[in-house]
Amino acid sequence: MESMQAVLFNRYGNPEELHQGTLPMPEARAGEVLVRVDAVSVNGADLLLRSGKLGLLTGRRFPKQLGIDFAGTLIATDPGADLGGLSIGDQVWGIVDEKGGPRSLAEFLSVPAIQIARAPNNLTSEEAVTLLAGGTTAYTGLVEKAGVQRGERVLVRGAAGGVGSVAVQLAKMLGAHVTALAGASGQDFVRGLGADAVYDYRVTPIEELGRYDVVFDTHGSDLLAFRRLLAPGGRMVSIAFDKEAPIRSLATIAASAAFGTRRIRFFRGKPERRDFQRLTAQVERGEIRSVLDRVFPLARSADAHAALETHGVQGKVVISISE
Repeated sequence: MESMQAVLFNRYGNPEELHQGTLPMPEARAGEVLVRVDAVSVNGADLLLRSGKLGLLTGRRFPKQLGIDFAGTLIATDPGADLGGLSIGDQVWGIVDEKGGPRSLAEFLSVPAIQIARAPNNLTSEEAVTLLAGGTTAYTGLVEKAGVQRGERVLVRGAAGGVGSVAVQLAKMLGAHVTALAGASGQDFVRGLGADAVYDYRVTPIEELGRYDVVFDTHGSDLLAFRRLLAPGGRMVSIAFDKEAPIRSLATIAASAAFGTRRIRFFRGKPERRDFQRLTAQVERGEIRSVLDRVFPLARSADAHAALETHGVQGKVVISISE
């Protein structure tokens, strides 16, 4: 049986638990396609899975894989799969189903055809993959959940990160006035994305930030304090929960439902082809640009995880499998 290289871990823990191993070569089953993966980004969900902080949910069956998004080449397909106009050899991108099935940090990946679309023709795979999770998540949060309108005031928390950096760009595209929270080293980066005002989250008291129509949170901590910044009719969206206290964070989000329209809207998106197609069009029109921080080869996946955990990242950390 043919095999492929993949990044695995045999127990929960630090980045050093990651190692390069082999898995059986996947095949395109009913309704699926086979992709040769070029690049994968490192996401916060990967860090949570690897660390074991959600071990009660993710179980103790090992080895485990990592990787949520991917950019690569379509190389095979089930004859009955709906390709949406794609052909063998096309450059594609997509996101796996986090609730089950294979992860993307491997040389090859088999996924349902509905989970891929044509990748932007103006970016490399390493550049493109920086936008997948952030682009689809930011759109769902700002447009579908919060309904951002032109002229509204939007606060983006974690604006230098992989999702926040795309949220800043999208909020500006929607015509909002954008205030961004980032560390001192990331402030020029965030201003370059179009933020109208940028504050250092380490030194700026939350209560001095003012009032906002929409708060877009990517960290998950201090949620109630940030909810107090909402103006009348304001909406708060969080895409994360506190990595140090995930259960308490989820309880806070659930309890906020008692506040009706001022509840904290938490979601874990499940994007599909139409979401990727919309994002491809936005990128090719120049409305959203790549947010690549640095690239690591597959053999240095542990270093890629360690880099994201330092919190000094501007945009996305990417693992290149084609190198």
